Amino acid sequence: MTKVLQNGPVILFDGECHLCNGAVNFIIRRDPRKRFRFAPYQSAPGRALADQAGLAEAASETLILLEGGRAYTRSTGALRMARRLRRLWPLLYVFIVVPRPIRDRVYDWIARNRYRWFGKSDACMVPGPEVKDRFLGESESPHA
Repeated sequence: MTKVLQNGPVILFDGECHLCNGAVNFIIRRDPRKRFRFAPYQSAPGRALADQAGLAEAASETLILLEGGRAYTRSTGALRMARRLRRLWPLLYVFIVVPRPIRDRVYDWIARNRYRWFGKSDACMVPGPEVKDRFLGESESPHA
């Protein structure tokens, strides 16, 4: 966890990764209160937030949850995201009791193989008009 000067939960993701884009769409559908905002690493706000969190080098290897002034990565970030979704998804947070090195080993295995298994785009996803306000724009301050 790294201190980050940022308000509200923001998820940084690899906008070229099909698995990551699928995860973002999955979260959007299960976050009716619109708690989460999103920024691909490849965008100016995404790069600025990753730099600010001291995670610029690791950014493309993991989803990053920026929440409460802290950055959560790998399995911890994923479990904290699940905890805020609707229906039964918050029950996954029980896996936080599994030692982090074990959880992260599984997370890293999936991350290493994500392009091979799910594919990669040449460009970042473009959010539709119904969710565009949930994505940090190029001109928007990453501190919003």
